[in-house]
Amino acid sequence: MFNIHTKEIEWGGRTLKLETGQIARQADGAVLATYGDTVVLCTAVGAKSMKPGQDFFPLTVNYQEKTYAAGKIPGGFFKREARPSEKETLVSRLIDRPLRPLFASGYLNETQVICTVVSHDLENDPDIIAMIGASAALTISGLPFLGPIGGCRVGYKDGEYLLNPLMPDYPEMDLDLVLAGTHEGVLMVESEAQELSEEVMLGAVAFGHEQMMPVINAIIELAEQCAKDPREIAPVDPAVAAVKEKLIAGGILGKFTEAYGEQEKLQRQVNIAAVKAAALESLEEGEVSIAGGLFKKLEAEVVRGSILKTSMRIDGRNTKQVRPIVAEVGKLPLTHGSALFTRGETQALVTSTLGTGQDEQIVDQLDGSYREHFLLHYNFPPYSVGEAGFLRGPGRREIGHGKLAWRAIRPLLPTKEDFPYTMRVVSEITESNGSSSMATVCGSSLALMDAGVPLSSPVAGIAMGLIKEGDDYAVLSDILGDEDHLGDMDFKVAGTENGVTALQMDIKITSITQDIMKVALEQAHEGRIHILGEMSKALTSGREGVSEHAPRITTFSIPKDKIREVIGTGGKVIREITEETGAKIDIDDDGTIKVAAIDQEAGDAAVNWIKSIVAEPEVGVVYDGKVVRCVDFGAFVNFMGARDGLVHISELEDRRVGKVTEVVNEGDMVKVKCIGVERGGKVKLSMKRVNQETGEDLEANAEAE
Repeated sequence: MFNIHTKEIEWGGRTLKLETGQIARQADGAVLATYGDTVVLCTAVGAKSMKPGQDFFPLTVNYQEKTYAAGKIPGGFFKREARPSEKETLVSRLIDRPLRPLFASGYLNETQVICTVVSHDLENDPDIIAMIGASAALTISGLPFLGPIGGCRVGYKDGEYLLNPLMPDYPEMDLDLVLAGTHEGVLMVESEAQELSEEVMLGAVAFGHEQMMPVINAIIELAEQCAKDPREIAPVDPAVAAVKEKLIAGGILGKFTEAYGEQEKLQRQVNIAAVKAAALESLEEGEVSIAGGLFKKLEAEVVRGSILKTSMRIDGRNTKQVRPIVAEVGKLPLTHGSALFTRGETQALVTSTLGTGQDEQIVDQLDGSYREHFLLHYNFPPYSVGEAGFLRGPGRREIGHGKLAWRAIRPLLPTKEDFPYTMRVVSEITESNGSSSMATVCGSSLALMDAGVPLSSPVAGIAMGLIKEGDDYAVLSDILGDEDHLGDMDFKVAGTENGVTALQMDIKITSITQDIMKVALEQAHEGRIHILGEMSKALTSGREGVSEHAPRITTFSIPKDKIREVIGTGGKVIREITEETGAKIDIDDDGTIKVAAIDQEAGDAAVNWIKSIVAEPEVGVVYDGKVVRCVDFGAFVNFMGARDGLVHISELEDRRVGKVTEVVNEGDMVKVKCIGVERGGKVKLSMKRVNQETGEDLEANAEAE
């Protein structure tokens, strides 16, 4: 019934197994990828024909985690998986980016890759396994995929590179780098680093590229056993070449060159649109639909050729120049921190907000739940590029760009113990013309420092581009939007003066060499130092103290056995403290208490209230108290939070008292001295030994005299 083919290799100390032929047989390609006890089902399906008029490649990659894979039941009312989590979205992008450039030119059929995590051992991260499985599924599918690709994760600890480290080891690593590539070179890199040098980062890429070779060879060997016959790609319509020649004969290249001579983006777009409109008017009715797909290629010829021949770019810069930068802080009066970072025609308005432990985000993943105290959200409204459009929730692009900036900033944040705030950064892209994610990094660094967050160093980011024709190439610093769309690489590097904290590279050609990567990293370092210098004109470090609009957090500890007393039955006590003072109170299981309040007086009141609850009475100390109950033999006085003590009738006044109510009544405020604590915790108090007017200890005064 089944025609099963498998391929197994020992890789990184564990067995990697690729299997096909039993599950999902109606897909064009289906591979069950297993590493350790983590299993991912990867499928690939391509439509049999192209939609009429299609002028782009509609590839969709979906990575999905099923809770049953880790033996869990989904939370929520419906008890089933719903919209993709942030991790699922990020991994979908991670797989998409190296696959997309390897489909044959001219193949525009709708194609979908689905990677489903069906078993998770909580040690081997499914993202790399899914990437390998997707590559294998496409390679055996018969679709015009020019792979396979391999992928791996590289860690760095104690001066050594680690291949596919286990998930529990991630927090201890100085580097978490994921890369993908072919035999020829690297296609994609994604990383977070602890201020590592460019040499270490380049070494990690080289190490990872070498280690993925056995995987690529294994996929090739599997394909040799069971790959489907390759699909035929529809030949290029001769009419396309004819229309291209007609456009060139009409002087469109020269007109595009003139249009791209305009340095201001919006006017340049107007000029380019006018060139296209004039060109379309010169064509026959049947030629117009063909021309639409040719314009981008002709624009690319003009822009790329000009850069390679003259080293001059669209806006007049040379290959290493960074656009003019203006960095400002404190732009918004009531935010805890704010910054406006402008680089050329790219601009980010970034705010930072400080909150308490109650504001932490609870993240639920297959490998368990955790609380995140640093949040960074990126928004890309349509007005940033001069367009009108629907405002929707964050898409893949917004989530991906936000995560990249998050990775860049996180290594520089103070520890939770040193700075007990929840930090949320929001980047609103108000103008966009190239690398808004790196503008977000710069703006986030400034906004956090403006809020008083003690970053260990300011962070900046820069996007590098590449134009490559044959052996000739040019690496571009601080790329424009057009240089991104028409170029061969988007290489983003973020870091401090001391080293790299985040790196993301996407290649639009089949691969790049390590030599090109080295040049890009060196050039990025120069650009980053320049940007940091411009940022320093606004702010060089975190302000002293947090914003006056931010909560003040006081942290202290109480004995664990006192937690119950502070909370009270059904939360009665802590609720009363919160309502009376207006402060927010977080209590950890180890007895650590964090009190947050905008008003310092309210915070102090809450702290003192809690301390009075847990404090132990000291013999000989005078306390303020309130009579809570009168009995025949004395009065019970509340003098330390919820703690009561007894003033015996003989200790009310320095005379014989016949009836307690002759001296005190319920509700009276009195001053009492602790004269003893019995073994059971009962406290003995005295009023007669204290001056009720001044609070003086009469006994102590008498002894002194």
